[in-house]
Amino acid sequence: MIHAPVLTAAEMRSAEEAAIASGTPANQLMERAGTAVAEAVWRFGGGQETLILCGPGNNGGDGYVAARLLAARGVKVRVAASAAPTTPEAKAARKGWTGEVEKLDAAESASIIVDALFGTGLSRPLDPAISEPLRQLIAGAQFSLAVDVPSGVSTDDGAVLGASMVTMTLALGAMKPAHLLHPAAGLCGIIRCADIGIMAESQTMILSRPKLLPPGAQDHKYSRGLVTVIAGQMAGAALLAATAAQRAGAGYVMLAGGDGKQGTMALVHRRVEEALADDRVGAFVIGPGLGRDAAARSLLDRVIAAEPALVLDADALHLITEEDFRRFNRRKSPVILTPHAGEFDAIFGQASGSKINRARTAARDGGCKVIFKGADTVIASNDGRVSIASAASPWLASAGTGDVLAGIAGAMLARGLGAHEAATAAVWLHNEAGRRAGPGLIADDLCTQLPAALAACL
Repeated sequence: MIHAPVLTAAEMRSAEEAAIASGTPANQLMERAGTAVAEAVWRFGGGQETLILCGPGNNGGDGYVAARLLAARGVKVRVAASAAPTTPEAKAARKGWTGEVEKLDAAESASIIVDALFGTGLSRPLDPAISEPLRQLIAGAQFSLAVDVPSGVSTDDGAVLGASMVTMTLALGAMKPAHLLHPAAGLCGIIRCADIGIMAESQTMILSRPKLLPPGAQDHKYSRGLVTVIAGQMAGAALLAATAAQRAGAGYVMLAGGDGKQGTMALVHRRVEEALADDRVGAFVIGPGLGRDAAARSLLDRVIAAEPALVLDADALHLITEEDFRRFNRRKSPVILTPHAGEFDAIFGQASGSKINRARTAARDGGCKVIFKGADTVIASNDGRVSIASAASPWLASAGTGDVLAGIAGAMLARGLGAHEAATAAVWLHNEAGRRAGPGLIADDLCTQLPAALAACL
């Protein structure tokens, strides 16, 4: 799934229609999908008795194809259906299955359960007459496989509409938002993506490991990037951001406005006036521990007026205004915002829609890059690009970890990466440092693990 596209239900339908228009028959696409399902069951199921649950649409058709192919391999296969097939392809696939078709609500479980009831496009909750038998059958199995998405999840926004957790989900042709957005992502189990011969393109991608260049023989501390972190009322938060910028590879890090007594020996302390006047600064980070009073707002104004790239986090996010967004749109250098869900709602409002669409709209209208943090972090740019991070360590839900992310983003900007690339690299490094730090981590531990995470990208 490295740099894999993520397609909505509508985008997937368009990709399938394009494949059909270019000469691939629809029933051949179904045959490929069913073959991929059968192969997954064969590999992971070990030839055990398999019950395939088929719905009325093409997802069910994939299930009938898989049943036929598994039976041909000698697997004991049973099929149970929630309704008769309704699409031409599904009807043809049903005719290819010569065995009995049981009723869903009367079927007994098996060692292996394949959920091919409903695929992409579901928009309403599952009928209890379907969701309850499905839950019981999955609970009685040793291994369960969902075809494309678990039945009962909303493909595009990750909402749960009556789904049960499965052992594995086999995405067909491309990843879908529900595989990555919570709460649906938590029900998908292990996710694998099967190539069924569809050319899938999207502006939404899975976050992949960045490729960063190590310093060369001609590099020096300034060419590696000078980051200035603006301190405020809580010195520890700004210190975490500054330390993270150092550990993420910045050549020079200044802490402006602090007490001058904390941090590593390599951390340079300056007055704010000196820092703002230094034309070598590649990026400012402001917000961690800044405060929310008039003095903090005045300081934020001065930093926004400066020319270098900006990372706004924490308190700075609570201070920005509509006028600031107009200023962001006029700036030549980029701005990265790093809100969690509460901060995002406070800034952009509690609109409906998927996390992907909300982040993309916020970035476009705000003239900035948005790192919409959470278990399913979404990075959106004002040019329409979106990257979605796969599940990070839940131990990152700890005080100060956002300050660390802001510092990493500052380091990535200062080293000269494009703004979207800087934001995505920062999220990947942050997640990797969290994975390496392990259970019980605190924000300080992320700084300790950043060099190893950075080394994995060189």
